[in-house]
Amino acid sequence: MNKISNYLILLPFIFFLAACEKYLDVELQNQLTLEEVFSKRHTTESYLAHVYSFLPQENLIFSNDGDLPGRSDEALYSWLSGVPWLNMNAGAQTPATGNYQTWEHNYQAIKQATVFINNVDMCLEINEQQRAVMKAEARFLRAYYYFLLVRKYGPVFIWGDQDSDIAIRNEEIDRHPLDVNIDFIASEYDQAAAVLPETITEAAWQGRVTKGTALAAKSELLLYMARPLFNGAAIYRGLKNHQGEFLFPQTTDPNKWQQAADAAKAVIDLNRYALYRNTSEADPFRRAIKSYMGVYFEFWNEEVIWGRWDADPFQFVSRTLPPQVVRTGYGGYAPSLKLVDTYPMAETGRFPITGYNNGNPVIDPASGYSENGFVEDFVHPLDNWAPIKAHRSTVGRDARFYASVLANGFWYINTYHGQKLVTFQVGGTSPYTQSGDCVKSGYLWRRMSDPSNDTEQGQWGQFSWPYYRLAEIYLNYAEACNEKPARDETEAFRYLNLIRERSGLNKLEEAYPEVIGNQQLLRELIRKERMVELAFEGHRYYDIRTWMIAEQEFNGPYYTRNLLANRFEDAWSRTSQVFPGNMVFQPRHYLFPIHQSQLAEMPNITQNYGW
Repeated sequence: MNKISNYLILLPFIFFLAACEKYLDVELQNQLTLEEVFSKRHTTESYLAHVYSFLPQENLIFSNDGDLPGRSDEALYSWLSGVPWLNMNAGAQTPATGNYQTWEHNYQAIKQATVFINNVDMCLEINEQQRAVMKAEARFLRAYYYFLLVRKYGPVFIWGDQDSDIAIRNEEIDRHPLDVNIDFIASEYDQAAAVLPETITEAAWQGRVTKGTALAAKSELLLYMARPLFNGAAIYRGLKNHQGEFLFPQTTDPNKWQQAADAAKAVIDLNRYALYRNTSEADPFRRAIKSYMGVYFEFWNEEVIWGRWDADPFQFVSRTLPPQVVRTGYGGYAPSLKLVDTYPMAETGRFPITGYNNGNPVIDPASGYSENGFVEDFVHPLDNWAPIKAHRSTVGRDARFYASVLANGFWYINTYHGQKLVTFQVGGTSPYTQSGDCVKSGYLWRRMSDPSNDTEQGQWGQFSWPYYRLAEIYLNYAEACNEKPARDETEAFRYLNLIRERSGLNKLEEAYPEVIGNQQLLRELIRKERMVELAFEGHRYYDIRTWMIAEQEFNGPYYTRNLLANRFEDAWSRTSQVFPGNMVFQPRHYLFPIHQSQLAEMPNITQNYGW
């Protein structure tokens, strides 16, 4: 959890959730009453910590809404059976599928936040100003939990400030229109932002929400609402609730892009945040690599707007380490070949692959990328150890590539136990096998594995996982500036180039002179930049859906490097034979189905399209 969870103690009461009319009921079974809970500072603060405890841990593979990279096209996790994301990626989900269903979880969180909002003022051991801030925290969290529901299911039922003394029968419940949802969430964010502090001064409380958190969340909310999925999508037109109200907008509103731009700019104009930059490296390219890595490894740095403290990242880090090369390496978290293909070339600043033809890359000849041959005596620009024989595709890439990707034939990330060459083909040091823990894409993900940690000795490190960081806001703003009616590509270039400059790249309009005045090309380049910059942070899954391009991006075979080969040199061809099956995406998959258990308890709730 976020660092506030360090303060969380088990409260001496038990929460129960029954049918839908009980979503806001709290039963204190033979324990403290609400009056007793909110009479003391200690238990009141613990209750707020409990409200925080519902926040998702999206980087963990078996959390309530985890595996977002694995459920998208940016990752190819290694396991072939017994893992829920494969069911999702194969299009086999039904309304009876329990995996990643978070309706009840988030309504429990909403319930607890509402109880806190309605009762915190009873605690006179906390002064009025502090209570106001705590109430604003709970108000933000409640709105955020609604947002998590909306981005997954579309519009939902809004309880507002109703507490358990107001009964609503199950048969009366249906979803409110999307505009009602968004107006409520945005208003709650605004109310919270007006009260929340701009900074957290006590290190022990890092992870609590701030004014910037609320504004960043509003930026994300309004960006999603401006994108095609929630802005007049044809497949949702005509869908009504039982009150006869349209659940989704019936036409596209271009002005929502202006609202998204304004929301992102409000975060920027706080002047509280800055892109993290390493200052210890003299070499500019190494400095660029470490600047990107430092977003995770320099705790609570100036780029993180809101984060979650991960004090025990064993589950994540152990799956980014190569099996057999290290003592505890499960090798499961691997970037997809598509993600690896997307990293720009350092010299030209251009993205090397413009598309695919039956799995074969269509290469931009102006990028400087080559898919063929090897470079002898290549020295990794960060690790700087003994020269290796490197495939040309891994040479001359963006700084973020070297911060993030452990490619076939590279050295392991540290030398605590000697230099260890990592090769993934059959017979390699971390060899391919048909099943079990092994790498199947040809690459491992190294970005969240701090090389300063000796994992052989159980040092798994720590990091602050960003829910929101400034680079995301820059990308939000650039996208909205490109799409809004009064299009402003100058502003879009400005903020994209801040991100590119940190990675040592030239300006976008220098790399692509043809982008000037070309909205469609700029849209494509923003999406590529977003895929690279925010890789494995849980954005790609929802980006592809809200852009409504998942039918193009999430269908077809899984292409990898040919790790079935017995020789390193032969392992660089592309194949669909290493990872069997296909990704399947149909229009109904843009939103989750409302689960069968909710349909049973709320007989008149309107199901999503196609389910």
